[in-house]
Amino acid sequence: MRIELTTEPGDPARPNEDYASVGLPASGQGGSLVVLDGVTPPATDDGCLHSVPWFTARLGGALAELSASRRDMTLRDALAAAIVRTADAHRSTCDLSHPRTPQATVVLARWDAARVEYLVLSDSVLLTEAPDGTVRALLDDRLDRLPRAGLVSAEVADATVRNKEGGFFTAAADPTVVDRAVTGTLARTEVRALAAMTDGVTRWVEKFREGDWADLFTLVRKEGAEATVARVRALEDADAQDRTYLRRSKTHDDASLVYVEL
Repeated sequence: MRIELTTEPGDPARPNEDYASVGLPASGQGGSLVVLDGVTPPATDDGCLHSVPWFTARLGGALAELSASRRDMTLRDALAAAIVRTADAHRSTCDLSHPRTPQATVVLARWDAARVEYLVLSDSVLLTEAPDGTVRALLDDRLDRLPRAGLVSAEVADATVRNKEGGFFTAAADPTVVDRAVTGTLARTEVRALAAMTDGVTRWVEKFREGDWADLFTLVRKEGAEATVARVRALEDADAQDRTYLRRSKTHDDASLVYVEL
């Protein structure tokens, strides 16, 4: 089994708000991956004493444990339990009803000898590759379907459409958000490899238009996770002055990528 994981802050002077992990049970059968993209709040008060990295570390850690050790739970159940556990850790000190309370996009995948389960919430992405080389993008495209009045990512979308009917959804403090996640199960024989990534990596496709999802998957498989992020960084640097592609987006975003060959 080949496993690669890389996560890199957009600015070395700021903490990385992403979370990425791979879990392989001691039994040697199956495994799971977790990728979160913490939503950076504006400079205004978000009602919480804690940072986004604090939130993603706790939510991600809970998801890593539950997805690997509680195979009796669906991925939706695991996410709901992880949200409640994380909320309980700070509900006595923070206003969890605030629309900017710490939150994150989510990608989960879990596999065994028979099947591959997945869950995607908001604008992080999971790619699967079939034995014949066909690449499938598993997406939650609600954000893309919103009016484009300046909305370029989950991080900068206005709070009036975040976790609201008709808008898009992220993992914050309300466990019922799991009902909005894109979930499914694939036969293990249909999946040769997986690649989960935050939008700091997917901008290679979605903003810079360097290729499609299959091209990005090929880049990851051939050059590796770190080299793929380095390619994105080079594109960002080249666009830093004229802003042809990034426009209102930040020049460098936190970028996380997990690649697993089953």
